[in-house]
Amino acid sequence: MRNRNWLVVLGGALALVVTIVWAAPNSAQSAASTGEFASETIDLGVVVSDLEKSADFYTKTIGFTEVEGFKVAADFCRDAGLTVDGGLDIRVFVLGEAPTATRLKLMESPVGSATSNDDKTIVSRLGFSYLTIRVKDLDRALERLAETKVSSLAKGPVPLPKGFPNLYLSLVRDPDGNFVELIGPMKN
Repeated sequence: MRNRNWLVVLGGALALVVTIVWAAPNSAQSAASTGEFASETIDLGVVVSDLEKSADFYTKTIGFTEVEGFKVAADFCRDAGLTVDGGLDIRVFVLGEAPTATRLKLMESPVGSATSNDDKTIVSRLGFSYLTIRVKDLDRALERLAETKVSSLAKGPVPLPKGFPNLYLSLVRDPDGNFVELIGPMKN
């Protein structure tokens, strides 16, 4: 009788462990994906005029890391409305190593029909107009800018208004003229 009670307790404990192990990933997944979205991260696709030049800017000047990119076949691009003619070779860059890290997808137009951005300020046109990157050390980010001969626009870097102590903003342009805003603390 004692052995039987021991087996019942052991069986119950085993069932509880199996239930916890099975439920843990599901509840973690539910907590991570609240609402109707499968991811809380937005990937940003950018059409560029010179893929190599832009890749250098976003890695060497800004600090992104390139990860494995992908190709999209011409027929899929046409059927989905991505391009009129031609496939895409997309290079992917991330900020950080977490699965939720921001992903920047750079690509060139397959037929060379894209036009460049000539906006004077971030409010010169409707739609998406700038990328904000928060850095841990704006001094280091500015050193990287100087190393690649990229300068802050206007009087940058400038301190953010009251309520944002020791945070500064530096606005730069990528090789195609797109605005990139760097925000972070400065020591100097």
